[in-house]
Amino acid sequence: MTAEQSRSAGFSVYLTRSLEETRAAIAAHYYDLRLEVTGAAADFATAMAVVDLGALTLGTMSFGTDMRMGFGEPGYYHVGFPLSGLASVQQGRAEPEFATTARALFFDPERIIRIDTWTPDCEPVTIRIEKDALHRQLEALLGRPVPRPPLFEPSFDITRGTGRSWARLARWSLLEQDVSHGLLRRPLIRQRLEQTLLEGLLLATRHSLSEELDAPPPLMRPAAVKRVMDVVQERPAEPYDATRLASIAQVSVRTLQEAFRKHVGMSPMAYVNDVRLSRVRVQLRASAPGTTTVSDVAYQWGFAHLGRFARRYRARFGETPSQTLRAA
Repeated sequence: MTAEQSRSAGFSVYLTRSLEETRAAIAAHYYDLRLEVTGAAADFATAMAVVDLGALTLGTMSFGTDMRMGFGEPGYYHVGFPLSGLASVQQGRAEPEFATTARALFFDPERIIRIDTWTPDCEPVTIRIEKDALHRQLEALLGRPVPRPPLFEPSFDITRGTGRSWARLARWSLLEQDVSHGLLRRPLIRQRLEQTLLEGLLLATRHSLSEELDAPPPLMRPAAVKRVMDVVQERPAEPYDATRLASIAQVSVRTLQEAFRKHVGMSPMAYVNDVRLSRVRVQLRASAPGTTTVSDVAYQWGFAHLGRFARRYRARFGETPSQTLRAA
């Protein structure tokens, strides 16, 4: 497992009335920027919370007064949508677009950004996304190289469909800041959420490759399914996710999922969990009394959430893992 894979999410919180401290905090997680108070200076008070997921940095920030700001070419993709209030964003020489509670804006990494309107009640979710990570995820979904970055539309609807789901998932990651032993403290969950947000953004936004993503996946030979099954049977405890399994099969994520449904009757990750459950049962049955615990065996075979593991185990074998261990 790499250092990146073994890292949990990082959480940071800032509360300050200093404009310089605010600039420094934003620069530490996002970009160097010009920041100007245009409303009542006495009302200026920064509240900022940030979660680092690796390829994505998500945060909320508010200032309590009217603001103006801008920064050069960010070099990252960026999405912003207010939980309250509104802000206007001008990218390069394009006309200003308004971010509202119903509409997220998508920033181009190669354009200068200028924000002339930021209302006192504006509290946006701001998400910085590494370009290479989003491009790699797009290639994994398509199952082919993408020689040029796609062209994204500057905004998308977050009141319905995939846009609403994606915005809710992004907000959930920020709520985990208050959970001392939450799921995002586990590297495996952090890594999976990072991947899901990258994939979800590609499906929630409209861009030059959206039609190809929306098209039915091509048929795949069962040999590719067998390749994945053989690897999982040989090394079931590895930290698999949809992208890694598709890489093993040498096809796209959607193609692999469709092929597994057709030839195996379940999704690829459901197959991984089924193999792991079987290995857990074998080990529990073979364990001498007092030599191990259910949680130790579950973690050994890649189950990070014990409650979910126990429910799956009972549904699969008709008894709890503890009953299997006691019977041994």
